[in-house]
Amino acid sequence: QLPVVSVVRDAEPQLLPGVGAVVTCKVCSINSRFARVHILYVGSTPLKSTFRGTIRKEDIRATEKDKVEVYKSFRPGDIVLAKVISLGDTQSNYLLSTAENELGVVVARSEAGVQMVPISWCEMQCPRTHTKDFRKVARVQPQFLQT
Repeated sequence: QLPVVSVVRDAEPQLLPGVGAVVTCKVCSINSRFARVHILYVGSTPLKSTFRGTIRKEDIRATEKDKVEVYKSFRPGDIVLAKVISLGDTQSNYLLSTAENELGVVVARSEAGVQMVPISWCEMQCPRTHTKDFRKVARVQPQFLQT
């Protein structure tokens, strides 16, 4: 009568972001060429583990791509809606784009630690200090709003 040990796998398969999927991600770091992000949601489904992604300078806006500056579009800590455009390579994993009106920053915090309010497609304002910061602001569609 030996004890029996059994291994049970998680019944739910891991959801993976696919090309064309809209993902919610958090900006980790930025430089002059791209923003590094962690993908947190695919659509409205939270991921069990985060995936790394990159938003390149040329994939931030659909127009005036040559005038885009990454630091005027994103800041570390911003929550961004983006679309998966490629599965990328071993270093960057997923290549993402915010080159649509519905994609971009949805949540940003000011230096005062307050959630900022969008005032145009390219600016957000702190309701406490009234300082304005440049961002690539998303026009959020109702299906992406969480209650």
